[in-house]
Amino acid sequence: MMEGEGAESEPLIRSSSAADRPDPAAGAAARFTEYRRRWFILSVLCLLNCSNAMLIGSSWLNACGCVLRVCGVLSVTPQWAVFAVVMCGQTLCALAQPLVIFAPTKLAALWFPDHQRATANMLASMANTVGLLLANLLSPLIVGYSGDLFLLLLIYSIPAALACLLATLGIRQAVPPTPASASSSSSASEPFLQGIRQLLGNRAYLILLACFGSGIGVFTCFSTLLEQILCVKGYSNGFAGVCGAVSIVCGVAGAFLLSLYVDRSKKFTEVMKICMCLTSVSCSVFAVVSQLPQQSVLLVLVCCCFGLFGYSVYPVGMELSVETTHPLGEATSAGLIFTSGQIQAALYLLLLQALATPTHSPTSVCAADTSMNWTVPVLVMAGVCAVSSCGFVVLFHTEYRRLRAEADSATEPEPTGDAADA
Repeated sequence: MMEGEGAESEPLIRSSSAADRPDPAAGAAARFTEYRRRWFILSVLCLLNCSNAMLIGSSWLNACGCVLRVCGVLSVTPQWAVFAVVMCGQTLCALAQPLVIFAPTKLAALWFPDHQRATANMLASMANTVGLLLANLLSPLIVGYSGDLFLLLLIYSIPAALACLLATLGIRQAVPPTPASASSSSSASEPFLQGIRQLLGNRAYLILLACFGSGIGVFTCFSTLLEQILCVKGYSNGFAGVCGAVSIVCGVAGAFLLSLYVDRSKKFTEVMKICMCLTSVSCSVFAVVSQLPQQSVLLVLVCCCFGLFGYSVYPVGMELSVETTHPLGEATSAGLIFTSGQIQAALYLLLLQALATPTHSPTSVCAADTSMNWTVPVLVMAGVCAVSSCGFVVLFHTEYRRLRAEADSATEPEPTGDAADA
């Protein structure tokens, strides 16, 4: 339930006063406030991220895109006009995506205390992945059962409309009345170009940008090419969908556990290095097993591990990017990493598809004229994953700037006397 305006001016959760706890850290903690409505705002962002992924000012763009898609299907105009209307709606949804997909780190930094930031980032980030999973599961079921594309698009419009309504009526402030942590009060939103220049001068961030972005690119290739890789060896598209779904489910579960752990331990770098190494091992095993027929159980297990160690580390990596670049804007540092991942994904897809060669496998269940030999491409994909993981483990070293700033703030004494009056 949302608090009234009168309640907004009062902290909903207070720390002990400095008089009760003489520890200097208590005085700093008393200046920061946690508001219950942070969970409402996080819920709206999760719903918006999930809705945007199911389709592919952001809530209104997303909702308007959904409306256009539905209207396009209802249209009685020529087929080319129907396609144009639907694509206009899809374009609006795509324009909304950057506005919501980069928001989790910013929301977590501004509204959540240090012991909840990774968890909040995980919930908002993984909502996008859950949206993709729901779309992949629901689309064939709804269309296959009813054959009604209008019903499918109408169902997808419900979460978009709900997110738009909640965002419009329920979110009134971009930042809380009082900061949730020391870092949220010192985070800067530099002019874009100036922020970019500072990021490009940060060696640790550049390593994270290249290596973690490469990992995002590898997972995009895995998700995109999975059916094409498996169908040549006799695995159906339905089985490939199961493998993809298992990797996502395990990734979401792993992200939840990892986020709880790093929120308490603050071992961002250690978790990243271990998970990236295990991901490269899983990718290498997948490269071998995917080329063997009749290994369904082993393939599912490998995809489970691939998702568990790979997908789950995404929110941790985004939090690490903020720790590496504080006090620069959180959305800028996280957004560039995501952009790097998408650029590398496009390059890898072009490379892997170029390396695939036509084949006439007797076990193939691929559509006509689409059977390709993926032996070399999957080995190259595993090699890219291994190189990026090794590069990150060896080269990445950084201090946690945001945590250090919060620690320095905690040791500052409370202003008293004339200083407090000033």
